[in-house]
Amino acid sequence: MTNSPSRTFEDLSVGEFRQSRTRTVSQDEIIDFARQYDPQWFHSDAELAKGSVFGEVVASGIHLLALWRQLDHEINADIDYVCGVGFDDMRLKKALRPGDTIHVTSEIISLEPSTSGKGRGTARTRYAIINQHGEEAASFISINLVYTQEGRDRRSASASASA
Repeated sequence: MTNSPSRTFEDLSVGEFRQSRTRTVSQDEIIDFARQYDPQWFHSDAELAKGSVFGEVVASGIHLLALWRQLDHEINADIDYVCGVGFDDMRLKKALRPGDTIHVTSEIISLEPSTSGKGRGTARTRYAIINQHGEEAASFISINLVYTQEGRDRRSASASASA
């Protein structure tokens, strides 16, 4: 069992910056993911992909975002999120190729307390997925609801009452 996230909305600050570990992606991983989730020929067939504009197999955007999610959980799992509610300014800038090594950065760019009294606030975080050359493979702003301390206390009380 994992521990509950320790940080609520009040613990966050605009400008907070985090960076993940690096992760190298193999051709087999790209092809396996594509065959299951995004079977376009330039993602899933190394021979056919040689004739694409990329000249080789490349990861799908969905795969790149799945890798982001994995690395983001490693650096921001301590935040008590309610849920994600959207993305702004999503850009896929550089193809992810076999052997590329990426890392993720996150920077909180705004925090808005809720006016609804529902015990949460909205955090907007700019993310970048950066390759080994320092180039952004993707960037976007993630919009997430985060529990306030009061909201966490209410959630805990409700869970205890129904147990």
